Amino acid sequence: MNRIMARWNANLAEDMKARDVTTVKMRALAVLNVSSSLTINELSVFAVTEQSTMSRTLDSLEEQGLVRRVPRADDMRVRDVTITDEGRAVFEDVWPIMYNDMCRMFKDIDDEEYRAFVTTLHKILRNIRRHDI
Repeated sequence: MNRIMARWNANLAEDMKARDVTTVKMRALAVLNVSSSLTINELSVFAVTEQSTMSRTLDSLEEQGLVRRVPRADDMRVRDVTITDEGRAVFEDVWPIMYNDMCRMFKDIDDEEYRAFVTTLHKILRNIRRHDI
């Protein structure tokens, strides 16, 4: 599994390089594209990265105008992260690259095999999960 993910990440990083989007930035934008708002910790879990890496990534994304961090009214220590229209546009630009890379990875794997694989991965994830998210 490590080899598969390392190859996937390397291919994706190479494909994203021309758009100046790192793997962590792409993951953050992808997660935020389907979530209305997340904390940095939640986003770190879903994007599969360390919280400190996500904080630095969000600094860069915020400087680029792609995300917004807003303190919660009921707890000023917590920041809610949302994607901006500009961030959504960048994600829409990189989504076809991500999708094509995924299709290439699953070439010659039929729908039944794909569904069984994803079902098994979900079971494994539930078995090893340590987060309540």
